[in-house]
Amino acid sequence: MAAAAAAAAVGGPQPPQPELPAPGLSLDKAATAAHLKAALSRPDNRAGAEELQALLERVLSAERPLTAAADGEEAAAAGGGGGPGAAEEEALEWCKCLLAGGGGYDEFCAAVRAYDPAALCGLVWTANFVAYRCRTCGISPCMSLCAECFHQGDHTGHDFNMFRSQAGGACDCGDSNVMRESGFCKRHQIKSSSNIPCVPKDLLMMSEFVLPRFIFCLIQYLREGYNEPAADVPSEKDLNKVLQLLEPQISFLEDLTKMGGAMRSVLTQVLTNQQNYKDLTSGLGENACAKKSHEKYLIALKSSGLTYPEDKLVYGVQEPSAGTSTLAVQGFAGAAGTFGQLDSSDEEDQDGSQGLGKRKRVKLSSSTKDQSIMDVLKHKSFLEELLFWTIKYEFPQKMVTFLLNMLPDQEYKVAFTKTFVQHYAFIMKTLKKSHESDTMSNRIVHISVQLFSNEELARQVTEECQLLDIMVTVLLYMMESCLIKSELQDEENSLHVVVNCGEALLKNNTYWPLVSDFINILSHQSVAKRFLEDHGLLVTWMNFVSFFQGMNLNKRELNEHVEFESQTYYAAFAAELEACAQPMWGLLSHCKVRETQEYTRNVVRYCLEALQDWFDAINFVDEPAPNQVTFHLPLHRYYAMFLSKAVKCQELDLDSVLPDQEMLMKLMIHPLQIQASLAEIHSNMWVRNGLQIKGQAMTYVQSHFCNSMIDPDIYLLQVCASRLDPDYFISSVFERFKVVDLLTMASQHQNTVLDAEHERSMLEGALTFLVILLSLRLHLGMSDDEILRAEMVAQLCMNDRTHSSLLDLIPENPNPKSGIIPGSYSFESVLSAVADFKAPVFEPGGSMQQGMYTPKAEVWDQEFDPVMVILRTVYRRDVQSAMDRYTAFLKQSGKFPGNPWPPYKKRTPLHPSYKGLMRLLHCKTLHIVLFTLLYKILMDHQNLSEHVLCMVLYLIELGLENSAEEESDEEASVCGPERCHDSWFPGSNLVSNMRHFINYVRVRVPETAPEVKRDSLASTSSDSLSSLQNSGTAQVFSLVAERRKKFQEIINRSSSEANQVVRPKTSSKWSAPGSAPQLTTAILEIKESILSLLIKLHHKLSGKQNSYYPPWLDDIEILIQPEIPKYNHGDGITAVERILLKAALQSRMNKRIIEEICRKVTPPVPPKKITAAEKKTLDKEERRQKARERQQKLLAEFASRQKSFMETAMDVDSPENDIPMEITTAEPQVSEAVYDCVICGQSGPSSEDRPTGLVVLLQASSVLGQCRDNIEPKKLPITEEEQIYPWDTCAAVHDVRLSLLQRYFKDSSCLLAVSIGWEGGVYVQTCGHTLHIDCHKSYMESLRNDQVLQGFSVDKGEFTCPLCRQFANSVLPCYPGSNVESNLWQRPSNKSIQDLIKEVEELQGRPGAFPVSISSETNLSKEMESVMKDIKNTTQKKYRDYSKTPGSPDNDFLFMYSVARTNLELELIHRGGNLCSGGASTAGKRSCLNQLFHVLALHMRLYSIDSEYNPWRKLTQLVEEVNSQQGNEEQQLEVPILYHDVTSLLLIQILMMPQPLRKDHFTCIVKVLFTLLYTQALVALSVKCNEEDRSAWKHTGALKKNTCDAEKSYEVLLSFVISELSKGKLYHEEGTQECAMVSPIAWSPESMEKYLQDFCLPFLRITSLLQHHLFGEDLPSCQEEEEFSVLSSCLGLLPTFYQTEHPFISASCLDWPVPAFDIISQWCFEINSFTERHAEQGKALLIQESRWKLPHLLQLPENYNTIFQYYHRKTCSVCTKVPKDPAVCLVCGTFVCLKGLCCKQQSYCECVLHSQNCGAGTGIFLLINASVIIIIRGHRFCLWGSVYLDAHGEEDRDLRRGKPLYICKERYKVLEQQWISHTFDHINKRWGPHYNGL
Repeated sequence: MAAAAAAAAVGGPQPPQPELPAPGLSLDKAATAAHLKAALSRPDNRAGAEELQALLERVLSAERPLTAAADGEEAAAAGGGGGPGAAEEEALEWCKCLLAGGGGYDEFCAAVRAYDPAALCGLVWTANFVAYRCRTCGISPCMSLCAECFHQGDHTGHDFNMFRSQAGGACDCGDSNVMRESGFCKRHQIKSSSNIPCVPKDLLMMSEFVLPRFIFCLIQYLREGYNEPAADVPSEKDLNKVLQLLEPQISFLEDLTKMGGAMRSVLTQVLTNQQNYKDLTSGLGENACAKKSHEKYLIALKSSGLTYPEDKLVYGVQEPSAGTSTLAVQGFAGAAGTFGQLDSSDEEDQDGSQGLGKRKRVKLSSSTKDQSIMDVLKHKSFLEELLFWTIKYEFPQKMVTFLLNMLPDQEYKVAFTKTFVQHYAFIMKTLKKSHESDTMSNRIVHISVQLFSNEELARQVTEECQLLDIMVTVLLYMMESCLIKSELQDEENSLHVVVNCGEALLKNNTYWPLVSDFINILSHQSVAKRFLEDHGLLVTWMNFVSFFQGMNLNKRELNEHVEFESQTYYAAFAAELEACAQPMWGLLSHCKVRETQEYTRNVVRYCLEALQDWFDAINFVDEPAPNQVTFHLPLHRYYAMFLSKAVKCQELDLDSVLPDQEMLMKLMIHPLQIQASLAEIHSNMWVRNGLQIKGQAMTYVQSHFCNSMIDPDIYLLQVCASRLDPDYFISSVFERFKVVDLLTMASQHQNTVLDAEHERSMLEGALTFLVILLSLRLHLGMSDDEILRAEMVAQLCMNDRTHSSLLDLIPENPNPKSGIIPGSYSFESVLSAVADFKAPVFEPGGSMQQGMYTPKAEVWDQEFDPVMVILRTVYRRDVQSAMDRYTAFLKQSGKFPGNPWPPYKKRTPLHPSYKGLMRLLHCKTLHIVLFTLLYKILMDHQNLSEHVLCMVLYLIELGLENSAEEESDEEASVCGPERCHDSWFPGSNLVSNMRHFINYVRVRVPETAPEVKRDSLASTSSDSLSSLQNSGTAQVFSLVAERRKKFQEIINRSSSEANQVVRPKTSSKWSAPGSAPQLTTAILEIKESILSLLIKLHHKLSGKQNSYYPPWLDDIEILIQPEIPKYNHGDGITAVERILLKAALQSRMNKRIIEEICRKVTPPVPPKKITAAEKKTLDKEERRQKARERQQKLLAEFASRQKSFMETAMDVDSPENDIPMEITTAEPQVSEAVYDCVICGQSGPSSEDRPTGLVVLLQASSVLGQCRDNIEPKKLPITEEEQIYPWDTCAAVHDVRLSLLQRYFKDSSCLLAVSIGWEGGVYVQTCGHTLHIDCHKSYMESLRNDQVLQGFSVDKGEFTCPLCRQFANSVLPCYPGSNVESNLWQRPSNKSIQDLIKEVEELQGRPGAFPVSISSETNLSKEMESVMKDIKNTTQKKYRDYSKTPGSPDNDFLFMYSVARTNLELELIHRGGNLCSGGASTAGKRSCLNQLFHVLALHMRLYSIDSEYNPWRKLTQLVEEVNSQQGNEEQQLEVPILYHDVTSLLLIQILMMPQPLRKDHFTCIVKVLFTLLYTQALVALSVKCNEEDRSAWKHTGALKKNTCDAEKSYEVLLSFVISELSKGKLYHEEGTQECAMVSPIAWSPESMEKYLQDFCLPFLRITSLLQHHLFGEDLPSCQEEEEFSVLSSCLGLLPTFYQTEHPFISASCLDWPVPAFDIISQWCFEINSFTERHAEQGKALLIQESRWKLPHLLQLPENYNTIFQYYHRKTCSVCTKVPKDPAVCLVCGTFVCLKGLCCKQQSYCECVLHSQNCGAGTGIFLLINASVIIIIRGHRFCLWGSVYLDAHGEEDRDLRRGKPLYICKERYKVLEQQWISHTFDHINKRWGPHYNGL
């Protein structure tokens, strides 16, 4: 407080009331506030106002600790103890008190909130917030809703999605400008202004006085804290420091905005009131602080390059000094000059240092038209200056949120928007210089999208504040800073400048906030219309677009590979799409109707002007410069798209907007150059330019770019082709594609511009281009729906697609208002018309499929369009894929068996404006090319492919389809200007030219060609070959010359002096003199017409003479109804037949000539050639046939050899359908088990010195511990109330039992009475392959030295099975033993049970009676020990050590038999929890239990149990009464035998026996243990029932006690048990708390029998499994209800003769070794003596729940949203934060922070830690923010996939699409199955290490 007082003393006049001592201060504040409020309420309130002003002056100046530190010691002030902090808090307290006017601040807030007319939500959020967008309800595409408003509104059936906000946003609920009212939520539906009472005047009176001072104070703060950053060091640190200090003040303002409408309107008044601002900030008056602060403000303005209008005096002096003369062009001087000058020098230095500036930047002088836009700012209100500082400080988040929170106030919204526009240029300047441009961009867009999405507002600002002028000017200004000279065409003299794509501005996309705002406002019709009407703006805009024309020029590297592949092309494509194409689509969307024709004319006019300027600037005449290409021609594309719109929607006459021929010729050059370059790139001619050039070619056609790039280009070429001379156009195409020289009839030629290896693919490219050009109708008359359908069919034909990838691949009109919005009605309806949905399928172990769409059969039949597919493929392989799928369809539907050719598809009719395009098909040049190519193909010249033929036929067919009708006039129209063709064709119509015979052709050939040798008899040698360029004056035909001539004619028509421009014909470019052999002339005899060539081609393709027979001779009908389905699909033969039929249809002459040709028996063409080729094909066929047979044989052999491997390998993937690999010793005929080693391939027995082992995977498992006793799986909690407690899991129950026993009994005895391993038990599984242990060691060594990164860690002993590649981590030695002996052991003996019991006891007593004595260390015993070590190390120590004395041998003993128990129990679970299915189950064949038992038995026998304590004695002998007094001594007791777990006893007994075990010993042990089990069942039953039942049973049983079968009657035994136990205190405490345990059922004999059987079944199941593994006996299958009897007879408990009695009684299995009643009473005595002292515990230990249900994962809700909404905002219970990556465990429901450092413990992140605690190393987590599941297994993890799919059967990883997701039960079942069967390691392939960081 002292600090406050001291500061107050400095600041201004003291207030009148006296200072109170510190304690009373708060009281004083309230009193003062009340006093002031009263004073101000009086009618004459001047005194009160003055008093308040003085108080505020004092309080608020105390809040400025920065004044002292203005000279740069902020650090001292900021850290200067409590001083400043305390003062600030004090000031805030004062403000709160004053606002409340003496009352409590909280009550004041509540009071104000009551007057909130909340019609708008306006909730502001920052990045990463989860919001919703509903396209059905949105008017603006940017509309968004907060989760609360979304869920409270009704959006069922709408097209909505959830999204993570990138830049932040605000909720639009309630704003009818942005969304439809039907979508408002319940809170904002009410138009509420009417029913809210008026705000009482005195409530907010104080606020109106206090807030201006408060805001002014904030502004002073900002002024003082700002220091202009030094030139070199960015000063973010200083700025952040100031902002941190201001945090509480800004938060206070933010809280005020949240008080609702009433407070917001006060704030609006304060912020926009100009008088207030003037009074407070003018810096006049005597206050020194205020003066200083005003100065700082002016300095800041100035340093930002802005003028303050009244400040001309100070500023004017400096103007001349900066030397503006250089820049002062067109009256553009003054401040702008200085600014421009400084700016340029400054930036150039910066960039020079970064090494970008190899190419000098260019400065433009005159483009920016209105300098005031860039440089003048005048602030008239607090709001304006606040925004200024917000920009200066680079948009601090808090300030942005405050400014946006105010937006629901309408008046504020308008004022703020105007202020924002006023500062727009300044914002972009700051952004350009910013070092954090990404964050800043996001914040800017966060604001602007709220302002400009509103059409009304946008219109208002456009009209009042010249928003469009400002935006275009600023865009120009931004791009001007990074211009360089264009190197296109004429490098030296070019005047054109382009943007440099290597600059940060483009590379980092810094311009996107600007462009996105621009696109946003152009989406409003009213704004767009202003733009299109304003000629000045259009000129400027075209000027802007031309900066991108020709950017990122590629020059073909001809010598060596480029050193550095630049990646600037990303920036170039992004810039063209965002800065040029998207505004274009925005403008186009408003040119849809006839009334808008004027707009199109404007755009086209200025576009053409800009293009003309461009051609002049780059010095372009008629030839493009060789070896360079740019993919960026935005001016061409603007022109093309507006033309297309004009014809399609506005009914404009195309010719009225087209330029003259000369301009059209120029226009076509560059787009054509791109098409040719695409072919060159795909022919690998640009390979030295690196991969990036391929990247450009792919991006150019890629789905997001194609409709702004390749489509307009091709359309523009179509327009040019339809208006230019066709011969000129065709020859230009072949010249551009560099294949002119190939088009000769000579068999050899020279190509001066192309290497031979590229010729074929370039020719294919040229023909394909022509086919696309002539058959594509995207802009030539297709409707939007037809386009959508064609696009969709093309994508589906390439591959089956998911719904989302289709949406992504189909180029939508990029402007959101275009109509074809993804997900719109037309999309879904077209999709259902052309495709069938394939639901996702799941094979266990197969990959997770997604729901796919596949084309319907009729689509393949009628709509498959190879042309569209070629146009849209990014990768060439997709074209092949489409053809393969088409072929498969034809085979499957029986339409065509062979390899089909791409089908010919009928086209939609051409729009009349483009009819001229078809003239290309009817020009002689094309016909000559087609004729030549047909001839060459027939003659087998090199470099021609089937693809070429296919395209040639396609073009002929197109010509026939589009021929002129009138054929009669043909002959007359021959005479014309086209003299040069006379030797070729008479007219230009394809139909008549087809039949024209060409006899002789003069060709120029190299001297070495075969034609020359036979020159003397040229006229007779009909087989000699031929060519196209005739030497001889009249008959020379050269494409190049032809093109030149046409060009000359066109030019001459338009201007006479352009002659000298045309280069001479023999320009060096076309012939390289001296480099090749001399050309001579030869004359070839051809005597063919196109028709005759086609017929011969038919013979050639079919391989038979005279194969073509005109079909109409048989069936005249064909000519009447030509559409014959048999011609639709087929190969080349079909295509030729189809063409000949069409030719015959078109003219009678053709029909007659075809018949004539067919009648002449055609002589073999060149006989030598054909036979050679035929022979070749015949040979080929024969060879192929032989190869096929050989292959079959090999395969069969290989198959039989590999059969066993295949079976096992299959098994890894699908644990269902298995073939057994018997390794168990079951076949009696083999003397000794033989194993194959999969490494060395030898087979033999396992021996002591060279043991063989099984490849096994050891893993710790807690699956058993997750069993519960109820069938319904637990649900995943999705509300705070639902929680899961693990008390009822199997693991928990067993834990409690063990600790209870350990409390009262001797530790060593406890550890024998139970099993562990329910949690962290070791499960052993194998793939069934064996290997020598020494081979395995060398295999591991080689893995260790292998440098390749594996998915597993060799150091931890992990490897993959060398044969089947299954994951493994240990080898389990196979015990050497012969099967014969095991057979002997299985013979039943007739010894009595008593003898057997004795034998068992003796054998157990013999220590280590193993054939191998442990002392002699053999390789085998070493391996046994090492594998035991592995088994121990598999699980954590806490799951091994349960003894009270750590490391006691009892621990190991318990652990070892529990391993056996775990494996048996898990196998039981894999079989479904019972053994009804019988047989060897899947787990059985893979089982390694036999080997595991040997290893365990060997180690168990090292620990012999002291014979005193051996439970076997207690079970089989009556003990003398000596021990009775033991109970009195205070030593700990043994565990009573009735508390022992019988299954554990079984395993102990068996593992203590010498191996291999004899069958009769096994049966003996089982019989003895069954008696104990049965007694336990009886005891448990007696405890379960109530007193009356007990006495009744005691009575009935006692009566039968003396019958002969008393020992096998459960009634007798039960009554005896009850009477024995009644002697103790077990039944005594039947207190109230016991009633809960009493079962309500009335016990009938049936229900008691069922209870006893259920109690015993688990033991019988485990025992039967054990017997199956030890002795290889099959398990019988049975019904569930007879499981007990079948298992007991299988185990030999049932006497064999026992089949007669009808109702089965479990007691008949009993076979007592000693008199039953004696032994029972002995057992009961132990219990009684314990219950003497601990009756309750004694009872709890007796009731064991042994019926566990199968384990399950948690049940998940149907809809993913329920999980997401609950968990993504839930706080973590450990660190109490909301995790960045929340995850939830699907086994137990625990909520964890994935990767969160907050919950890290000893370098383990929380997920890894949890996976160890919950699943002993296996964790299954659902990642809330990604909807995917990850599996952690030990030190590795993998992404498993998602179990939630959307309506189209697709995953939505990372929730990118945000569509509703629903549970996929099949997938979840697969996941659960993999968890239970422990097969994650085998089935999931992509594992990686997690380094404990998850």
